[in-house]
Amino acid sequence: MANSGRPLAEIETWIFDLDNTLYPASCRLFEQIEARMTTFIAERFALEREPARARQKAYFRAHGSTMRGLMLEDGVDPEEFLAFVHRIDLACLPPNPALAAALKRLPGKKLVHTNGSVRHAERVLERLEVAAAFSGIFDVQAAGWEPKPALSGYRELLRRYDVAPERALMIEDIARNLAPAAALGMTTAWLRSPNDWALEGAAEPHIDYVIDDLARFLGAASPPGRA
Repeated sequence: MANSGRPLAEIETWIFDLDNTLYPASCRLFEQIEARMTTFIAERFALEREPARARQKAYFRAHGSTMRGLMLEDGVDPEEFLAFVHRIDLACLPPNPALAAALKRLPGKKLVHTNGSVRHAERVLERLEVAAAFSGIFDVQAAGWEPKPALSGYRELLRRYDVAPERALMIEDIARNLAPAAALGMTTAWLRSPNDWALEGAAEPHIDYVIDDLARFLGAASPPGRA
């Protein structure tokens, strides 16, 4: 675990990405979401799957998310898109007792900041059996449909939940999404990812902590003896 940031004992608000962060990428849940994105584009524009997937990836690179690209370039309703892509099977996602215990011991406020929807986040948190640990979910609609890493969403999250950025830490698997958090004064933690598209910015100075095991990292942040 690399560390160049604020001591964890000083953190009062913990902000978590959702997909591939609160659950491991190895469960391949996000692959289902990506496949649904490809299907949506293929059906909407009468494309074969390969051209549809190419458009999906191009939008992700250009706009930060496939949804944002579809909104700006094709006038797609984001609520319709998210409802479609999040109709996935969560059977591959088991409860995570170690994470639940670490979150319970961790002092301070816990929030989710996701480029997905509130309902998708609720389903994932319920499946992991960690929903009770969180006091808020800030989704892409709350961010005005501007996905991470657009700075405006981070500012709105801080305002809405009365978060002092100098006492907050954000955890993400996509390294570039931590740059705005750092710019606003937050401490950052990058959860090392096996996905090539999550690595951009991983070696930049805006990364304070680099971690491999989320539950272990949070456990180390809890005061000794806290139940």
